Amino acid sequence: MTEVQDFAQRLIENIERVIVGKRASIQLAVLGLLSQGHLLIEDVPGVGKTMLARSLARSLGCTFGRLQFTPDLLPGDVTGVSIYNQATREFEFQPGPIMAQIVLIDEINRATPKTQAALLEAMEERQVTADGVTYGLPRPFMVLATQNPVEYEGTFALPEAQLDRFLMQIGLGYPDQDDEIEMLDRQQFHHPIEDLEPVATAEELLEAQDAIKSIYVSPAVKEYVVRLVKMTREHPDTYLGASPRGSLTLYRVGQARAALFGRDFVLPDDIKFIATAVLAHRMIVSPGARLRSVTAKEVLAAIFEELPVPEGNYSKRA
Repeated sequence: MTEVQDFAQRLIENIERVIVGKRASIQLAVLGLLSQGHLLIEDVPGVGKTMLARSLARSLGCTFGRLQFTPDLLPGDVTGVSIYNQATREFEFQPGPIMAQIVLIDEINRATPKTQAALLEAMEERQVTADGVTYGLPRPFMVLATQNPVEYEGTFALPEAQLDRFLMQIGLGYPDQDDEIEMLDRQQFHHPIEDLEPVATAEELLEAQDAIKSIYVSPAVKEYVVRLVKMTREHPDTYLGASPRGSLTLYRVGQARAALFGRDFVLPDDIKFIATAVLAHRMIVSPGARLRSVTAKEVLAAIFEELPVPEGNYSKRA
């Protein structure tokens, strides 16, 4: 797994030239990329959500598409439309921004549910359908969607079905004082994104995505994953727990994190590190818990206190 580790470290270090002091969030973004999933980045404006997406695309030399979601945006603005060409007397398909390899959806919750639904097919099936014709999306393909957690006027909450299709939900948060001073120094004359060069290729990414599938997951860790997800459904403060897609995601992202650290087997610590990012947005707390201001993250923390960590040799193959 040293090749995957080297690939991931190159990406992380290159992105850190733009995003200062947020290694844990950058690691999660790279894990999402390796796991062939999509990210929902929820945070306040101005902390670097757009820069993270642009840095990721530039580091890989991938094509980059950006959509600013607004209430008047139509599904065709996402997928593309067919336009009549008078010269050829035929309709020609004009691809939308979703046809890029790395796609940033800015303020996803500002578009209407109809437009949000246009993303579902692209995110799950890696294809779009326009005017009855299906078009495949490029490989690799990743959607990074952002939303503002503090503004609710003029927004439309994402339905549970769409939230479940995001591999992880992450945040960046405010930088600490030293990191913010370093950010000021770096941007004194120009933004570091302008100098960012590719450090890997899309072909290397596809090879890494295939390689992590061979990471060994012991029966004990598999049981740990399933018991964790099962407890999210049975906890008294939970109205709706994580779906089986949550179990599959924990499994795959756990493999990616093991590869990130050069291991060919998954540890329970890998699962614990990624569990909040993978499961919290898939859970709905009960009305009573909401009245007590209990969050899904707090429910997961309580579950981890109760759930014993499995013992054994996690690297031993049967």
